[in-house]
Amino acid sequence: MSLDQPLAPLPQEGMGFAAAWPVRAGDVDPYQRLRFDAVARYLQDISWDELHQTQLHRTDPTWIVRRTVIDVIRPITWPDQVQLRRWCASMSTRWTNMRTRITSDDGGLIETEGFWINLSESSNLPARISDDGLAYLARSTDEHRLRWRPYLTDPAPRESDTDLPFPVRATDIDQFNHVNHTCYWQAVEQFLVDYPKLVAGPHRAVIEYVAPVLAREHITVRARYEPGDPTGRPVLRLWFVVGGITTTVVRIMPLPE
Repeated sequence: MSLDQPLAPLPQEGMGFAAAWPVRAGDVDPYQRLRFDAVARYLQDISWDELHQTQLHRTDPTWIVRRTVIDVIRPITWPDQVQLRRWCASMSTRWTNMRTRITSDDGGLIETEGFWINLSESSNLPARISDDGLAYLARSTDEHRLRWRPYLTDPAPRESDTDLPFPVRATDIDQFNHVNHTCYWQAVEQFLVDYPKLVAGPHRAVIEYVAPVLAREHITVRARYEPGDPTGRPVLRLWFVVGGITTTVVRIMPLPE
């Protein structure tokens, strides 16, 4: 897949791991739109549920996400009930692309894909997925040669007056002493307040985590909005910078028609 390609379809109806829950008041913006940080939490929650309701919690218990793609086809709003279905779209021996489809009772549709890396519990480095884990993931895909390739390679721009400090709170830190990946989307939402048209129609948001951010580090977010990229679509680009080093990159744009 590339930045503009559609996400892989569900191979067979009913395949994958399923969950459901209500959209809650803390998940939405003032216009009742399901926020990106809430979607990211949903993806984290269903991955945790699948891990602990299958043998993966014994064979392959530790994973981190390197990239998330979120395609909002039809927005989900509050109040509503969401249904989530998660499956492996492609894989290698150390990582996998996990697709999650989010639908709602009122007709909302959000398609997502996450690049998840299996970690060794002893070294916290990428590790081979167990044979049982590989067999479980392979039930929904024949693509076993997945390779990592970044989509967002634009270098961060120079400092400017529009840079926004993003303070790291104690509640942002996860069990690895890193800023949890869902928290970055809160900064994304802060910038989207100024560009509501970007999310008024079908749109794609992509986030790539280049390096972890530790507790007590200071994040600056640099943003650039282009009313028209080379394809004529508006795009919002964000770079999370710590000590001059880019740690995370985001791009939001309308979906191709």
